Amino acid sequence: MEDQKKLGLTELRKKLKELLVEGLSLEDISPEEIKDDEILFGDGLGLDSLDAVEIVVMLQRNFGLEIKDVKQGREVFYSMDTLTRYVYENM
Repeated sequence: MEDQKKLGLTELRKKLKELLVEGLSLEDISPEEIKDDEILFGDGLGLDSLDAVEIVVMLQRNFGLEIKDVKQGREVFYSMDTLTRYVYENM
């Protein structure tokens, strides 16, 4: 996790996109195709509640971050930007 602290916002966003595609087995999209302001759930990237659980596990495993509150999760997981900023500010 020490290496993670050295990541800048741009590099962190790229890494998170890669983790999402790999961890959620998003076969029809590449990390580069995910827009920074992409809405992650519903009509955006199309993620669902099971994906949200996987993202929580991914954040714990890769960054030591925990999201226990559903309301906080909705805010953090809103878009690629909100997810990246949350990780960046809390790692």
